[in-house]
Amino acid sequence: MAPLFTAGITATLLAALAPAAQASAADPLRRFENQKPAWQRCDASQPAALQCATIKVPLDYDRPGAKTIDLAISRMRTSVPGKRHGVILFNPGGPGGEGLDMPVMMKEAMPRKVLDQYDLIGFDPRGVGRSSPVTCGLTTTEQNFERAYRPETFSRDVAWARTVADKCRARNGARLPYITTRNTARDMDVIRAVLGQKKISYLGYSYGTYLGAVYAQMFPRRTDRWVLDSAVDPARVWRGMIQVWAEGTEPAFTRWTEWTARRDRTYRLGTTPAKVRKTFWDLIARADRSPVDDGGRKLTGDDIRAALRSEFFTPKYAAEAVMNLKKAADGHVTSRGSLVPGEQQGPPGFTASAAQAPDDNGTAAFWAVVCGDTAAWPRDPQQYRRDAIRDKATYPLYGDIASNILPCAFWNKPAEPVTTVQNKVGVLTVQNQWDSQTPLVSGLGMHHALKGSRMVFVRGGEGHGVYSADPKACANRTVNAYLSSGKLPARDVTCTPSAAQRPGVAQPLVPAPQHTPAGPRF
Repeated sequence: MAPLFTAGITATLLAALAPAAQASAADPLRRFENQKPAWQRCDASQPAALQCATIKVPLDYDRPGAKTIDLAISRMRTSVPGKRHGVILFNPGGPGGEGLDMPVMMKEAMPRKVLDQYDLIGFDPRGVGRSSPVTCGLTTTEQNFERAYRPETFSRDVAWARTVADKCRARNGARLPYITTRNTARDMDVIRAVLGQKKISYLGYSYGTYLGAVYAQMFPRRTDRWVLDSAVDPARVWRGMIQVWAEGTEPAFTRWTEWTARRDRTYRLGTTPAKVRKTFWDLIARADRSPVDDGGRKLTGDDIRAALRSEFFTPKYAAEAVMNLKKAADGHVTSRGSLVPGEQQGPPGFTASAAQAPDDNGTAAFWAVVCGDTAAWPRDPQQYRRDAIRDKATYPLYGDIASNILPCAFWNKPAEPVTTVQNKVGVLTVQNQWDSQTPLVSGLGMHHALKGSRMVFVRGGEGHGVYSADPKACANRTVNAYLSSGKLPARDVTCTPSAAQRPGVAQPLVPAPQHTPAGPRF
């Protein structure tokens, strides 16, 4: 029999601990939300004002008491007492884009009247960069996802897709099913709580628009001022978003032939749109017979189709590239190095890896999200063959590449259903007319899904990503007014590009370049 004083102490402790245990059971995330970040300077190469910290989040939110992963977050305090509204969180796109340094870049883009109201918050999404990065151990060749359909190579494409899926599964074990958009949205809500905010504001680019829309769907009462720039259509995730590139490129290509024909004295590609079109397809056929030397790379017609797809949305870039490729095919040596964008070494959506991340981290994170978000991927390789044949006929430039087999055909079943985005949360969407990665039809899909949204449409706007530091741009003025006041425009807004954004003039995308060494991004 236990001594009475021991029994008494035990009873007292149990009584004292009971409320805490009940609270933990009622709110199993409280221990994550009550973390106190140990802020410190991020890196000697970054401004001292950019602070970083690491917090813990559940690997599986259905089992918050089980395994945890690290989440790297950053902040830059720019708000002014008396003017402070709260915090604004950023995402640069992807899936697989790192966001720790976004506060530095956005500080240069945002006007003082906006900065005075917000502390700027960045983070590397789960599985990315410094947030428990995933890797599949992929070679450079295995990271190349743009594969044109040909009957004689399809079996090799199937083998590649299966190998990538198998290697990702083997390297990541039980973690892989939880690297998803829904869990990243849950991580954002933990960040909100850790920062002591009832609501957060947000600016997301490209894939970041889908992440923002999913958060708004899951946590509508915690969504404050919300900007989605260059939007993913939530009804098309994710195979449909790759296929939409083929759909969106055809009108861009037609526009390019018209633009280039009017400038035949400069580019010598044809005096009519039909002649420009013929010049291009003749070049593709020649390159398939005898690859074109592009600064040491031998480009087939399939390579050129893949490399130039996004260039057609900015006609000047495409005209220069086709002109120089034609000269190279004719045996003329140009003074330029590479005539087309850098060789694709991974799927769309990731930036250069952080120092601590594996070389294939962006690719691995991309497939984890794109394959793990939804069960809609076909499982039969022959379905991909049929779709590629069909879509090459419908969208000759890119249809077969967009519909060819991908690793998602062999991925494990997702841990939870895909998110249906359909709500009335107040959101501002921003969209260029000629966006190569999230074409206009995609931006309209997001706008229609978000019943409470307003759209800023830049008619004639080119490039992936609209909001930047240009104070004269109509779209930027509208975004800044919304972030400052919290009031959405009374109706959708149509803008024209500013002088710095006219067609044919390079326009920087503040969070990240339109093309990274790894390729374009969602």
